[in-house]
Amino acid sequence: MEEELAEYIRFLTIERGLSKNTTQSYQRDLKQYTCFLKEQKLDQWNDIDRYTVLAFLQQMKEEEKSAGTIIRMVSTLRQFHQFLKQEKKSSVDPMLHIDTPKKAQTLPKILSMKEVERLIETPNTSETLGIRDRAILETMYATGLRVSELTELKLDDLHLSLGLIQTIGKGDKERIIPLGDLAIKWIETYLQHSRNRLERPNNRSSYVFLNHHGQKLTRQGIWKNLKAMVQKAGIEKEVTPHTLRHSFATHLLENGADLRTVQELLGHSDISTTQIYTHITTHRMSSVYKTYHPRA
Repeated sequence: MEEELAEYIRFLTIERGLSKNTTQSYQRDLKQYTCFLKEQKLDQWNDIDRYTVLAFLQQMKEEEKSAGTIIRMVSTLRQFHQFLKQEKKSSVDPMLHIDTPKKAQTLPKILSMKEVERLIETPNTSETLGIRDRAILETMYATGLRVSELTELKLDDLHLSLGLIQTIGKGDKERIIPLGDLAIKWIETYLQHSRNRLERPNNRSSYVFLNHHGQKLTRQGIWKNLKAMVQKAGIEKEVTPHTLRHSFATHLLENGADLRTVQELLGHSDISTTQIYTHITTHRMSSVYKTYHPRA
């Protein structure tokens, strides 16, 4: 089973060209699945039927995995078993009569414009790391970048004189994103007064945002720093790097941007993914109406 699993991961990487993060996600899901199969004393793909898969999904429910996690697992298993059949590693597809569970639509959490301002102004910009953190927050809110896109941002991706940055998103799709004046100002300040203090002369880096060791700032590093800044800003909501991305999209729509433009800026391949933000703006509009209309 390990051999077929490794072969599938190679297929995802080489033939489908999926990113490292995506293939690692598939690998984690399938590792969990094969561990369950071993516990059931199943070591042949042809021995797996729909009842095996249903038992595995039931175990996930009993472990209180979220609906989103189970939906992702079903999708992973569907593609994996199709691959096994196509490659003649198995003559059966146990996923044929497995329905994908429906996910309850939950609106992403966002910050108000005032909360965003409060958060962005939190770093102490008299310090080297404070300038860097201010530049990071300004960039994230100005562009809606995913945290993985931010950490992979390189100096060659910055076109500050044109007010643009370029990034490679999901599915290795490149996109060009405009930058506002404040984001440009703080990125330039960081490059001129902060980054040169973080970078080690004997270990030059092509990445924009560096940690105090002069190395590329990691996703975990950004999460950790953001958590501390949220606490310092006195914001009681649960805030992740994705919260700034959600806030970026919602505030654009609230201020008149069209859905197609927001889709392009976020790098969504399907506009239905972007449409969740129209639900947020409608929800907020209803809330404002009920709060302020005298006869609501």
